[in-house]
Amino acid sequence: MTETRQPARYTEYHPRWYRSRVSTWWWLAQWPYLKFILREISSVFVAWFVVVLLLQIRALSRGSEAYAAFERWLQNPLIVLLNMITLFFVVFHAVTWFNVAPRAMAIRFRGKRVPDFWIVGANYAAWAAVSLVLAWFLVRS
Repeated sequence: MTETRQPARYTEYHPRWYRSRVSTWWWLAQWPYLKFILREISSVFVAWFVVVLLLQIRALSRGSEAYAAFERWLQNPLIVLLNMITLFFVVFHAVTWFNVAPRAMAIRFRGKRVPDFWIVGANYAAWAAVSLVLAWFLVRS
């Protein structure tokens, strides 16, 4: 004889799960939470940086008049302010990524995990080297 199971019926007397209320602004309570949210928001500014770079390449490909118009657009005070905010968030994004990189990738050398300091240091050293090379190209011309 087979027994068929009836689905559970919930009555008004059935206990409800306790769920504490969480404020919309929970992420302002502690620095690690705020840093996490700022890092997530920084992705929008990284995307803006990419869009501006692509617009610059497009203006370059269309000639000197188009590039001059693009430069005039960049001098708009709102665009200057937005780009300054973008610079802050892009640097913040890079720094937070460099600091979390050892947890995101476990590098092993001769069977032992490479210390976090070496991974973070290598990221900053590469950033500094690329920045120096770019600065050299910009100052040289």
